[in-house]
Amino acid sequence: MKPVKVGLCGLGTVGSGTFNVLKRNAEEISRRAGRQIQIDLVGARRDHADCNLTQVRLTRDIFDVVKDPEIDIVVELIGGYETAYELVMTAIANGKHVVTANKALIAVHGNEIFAAAQEKGVMVAFEASVAGGIPIIKAIREGLSANAIEWVAGIINGTGNFILTEMRDKGRDFADVLQEAQALGYAEADPTFDVEGIDAAHKLTILGSLAFGIPLQFDKAYTEGISRIAPEDVSYAEALGYRIKHLGIARRTEQGVELRVHPTLVPAKCLLANVNGVMNAVMVKGDAVGPTLYYGAGAGAEPTASAVVADLIDVTRALTADPDNRVPHLAFQPSHLSDVPVLAAEDIHTAYYLRMQVREKPGVLAQITRIFSEYDISIEALLQKEHGHANAPVIILTQRVREGLMNEALAAIEQLEDVLGSITRMRVEQLDLA
Repeated sequence: MKPVKVGLCGLGTVGSGTFNVLKRNAEEISRRAGRQIQIDLVGARRDHADCNLTQVRLTRDIFDVVKDPEIDIVVELIGGYETAYELVMTAIANGKHVVTANKALIAVHGNEIFAAAQEKGVMVAFEASVAGGIPIIKAIREGLSANAIEWVAGIINGTGNFILTEMRDKGRDFADVLQEAQALGYAEADPTFDVEGIDAAHKLTILGSLAFGIPLQFDKAYTEGISRIAPEDVSYAEALGYRIKHLGIARRTEQGVELRVHPTLVPAKCLLANVNGVMNAVMVKGDAVGPTLYYGAGAGAEPTASAVVADLIDVTRALTADPDNRVPHLAFQPSHLSDVPVLAAEDIHTAYYLRMQVREKPGVLAQITRIFSEYDISIEALLQKEHGHANAPVIILTQRVREGLMNEALAAIEQLEDVLGSITRMRVEQLDLA
């Protein structure tokens, strides 16, 4: 059987990793796929020192790759939105199958891309777009397909997890650790996508669609970053038996689907609380299987290449299959996607961690607890730290409540004369294993 010819667009970190993994493990890969998979054409603005390109064709125009009649599968590893979108849509129009690691592209344009691919009878594979080398997309789309998924929660950005781990282990502040993360290459010069949760929201959008069979709706994902977390919040969380993690959470409720990325207190004994450094982990709870955990490297040349090449193998195996019998892009058949709404932030239900600065005088706590009582918000735990001077921090854990109600209660508390400044809040999730 003749080899499958691959056109590789982009020869950066992931592109070079993909090139080298495919070359190094060529024999093993062909045994799994049933035929050889060869990189025939590389489109890149510059060569990569780690890649021996002597036996492949090379072009500086990536659009040459998607238009080449010899190419069966296009691998898009250039990143970004606009050029990548044009490249992928051109590949599909030319009858090429596509493999991509581009989470932003899929989260924002995936609905259009998958519709075009279905019309042309080609596949678009995107395992590497979420959690690097962890096969979480395959797990949800195929391994857990018997289940009604109840929730998905994950650490899906290694940069943020590294920062929070350092803050907890060494008592450092956010800005200091971010500077180190940039020096180590974990964070970009502009770290906004990582630390403000945009990168994680792209990935969560994809996971939520796979879990619940809804169209991709990145614009409806609630996103909150970690830049305002203070070292004292990390310490107080520990004292209460929790750790702070930057989580993406997708949950099915009777009212709709929650899609949210934010700093979250999770019990210290929870599996996700013990995922440290730049590692990623995703928990998925299904009604039949219960909770499952997927852990591993969420980025890097070869971990991500592992997922890219796995997609190449899957696409190769399915080349001769009837398009109607292939695994659907978003796990559910396109005609059976649900119109269940994605809830606004005000409509989610969660518990809360609150830190407020108050004047240290009699009756202040009574005023605060009275307001919570008026809004029917129950307090789970309360710490008042005596500082020996006029002002002191008060830390409160609440039970689950609708966010809109909490917003109203906090607005009322901030109006109190003896509550100083704004209230710091973070959400709390138990992520029960039962």
